[in-house]
Amino acid sequence: MTTPEWSDPQWRDAALAWIGDALGRHGRRVTGPVEPRVRPWSLVWRVPTDAGPVWFKANNPGTRYEAGLLAELARLAPGTVLDPLAVDAARGWSLLPDGGPSLRDVLAGDLTHWERVLPAYAALQVAVAPRVDRLLAAGVPDHRPEVMPELLDRLLDDSDALLLGEPDGLTPELHARLRAHRPEFAATCRRLAEFGVPASVQHDDLHDGNVFATDAGYRFFDWGDASVAHPFGTLLVTLNSVAYGAGLKPGDPVLGRLRDAYLEAWTDRHDRAALREAAGLAMTVTTVSRSLSWRRALATPDPARAEYAAAVPGWLGEVFADPPA
Repeated sequence: MTTPEWSDPQWRDAALAWIGDALGRHGRRVTGPVEPRVRPWSLVWRVPTDAGPVWFKANNPGTRYEAGLLAELARLAPGTVLDPLAVDAARGWSLLPDGGPSLRDVLAGDLTHWERVLPAYAALQVAVAPRVDRLLAAGVPDHRPEVMPELLDRLLDDSDALLLGEPDGLTPELHARLRAHRPEFAATCRRLAEFGVPASVQHDDLHDGNVFATDAGYRFFDWGDASVAHPFGTLLVTLNSVAYGAGLKPGDPVLGRLRDAYLEAWTDRHDRAALREAAGLAMTVTTVSRSLSWRRALATPDPARAEYAAAVPGWLGEVFADPPA
């Protein structure tokens, strides 16, 4: 196959029929043409219905587990994600109600929203942690600290994904430095595991565009990068995105305050100083997780993948950067 499956008219017909059947079970019907948004890793359709729009998503093979993950999260942490109208985990299809405005739509520079969002997200992770076996069984990637050294080894052997020696890729010098760094990375993963914070779902791309913010509270969506991992790794993307949007430098007290608001959910079992240390280590380890997430997302014949391919080596190179808080 040289094109994504959703470019096939027969695939489109099957998807539209599935949507129609699913809506029919909810007493709804399609009232107009779908509005597409296509990325190499997914196809999203805005589907107009007689009771307002709904959203269909089809994931590529590298992120197909998202549909099953959504169904599990709706069961394990009700109210924290949208309840799917329908899910076909085998095909990676999901149909969701409209979630309303995103946090980005309402933020308007007010970072105190994050002081409420992050504890709500942490509560989701705490609720899910005892049942991560269900997520792994649903195909969610395993990025727990104990397996990350081996995953890094495999990633370093994938010269194609790393664009090794290419203009936007990993340089041979940085590649050699990363290979030499493997024992230290493994030690970091061991130290992170020693804190005893249980693994949970880790969104891996939690920014203000992936949170619905309504009067009913916050709902977290777009889980196509997610893994079962040390929960604190979430902070890497979240704090980086907050810093970028607000023009903050790494180490800014605001970022530390948001980190601490997130970590509060674990203070009944762990010392705050230990939690802060674990958060720093988790963010370092998660640079590799981000690289792996992008490699999965770009496991597609879609030629548009080339536009994003530099993210794989780009994130891996961040292993040596200081965490944002």
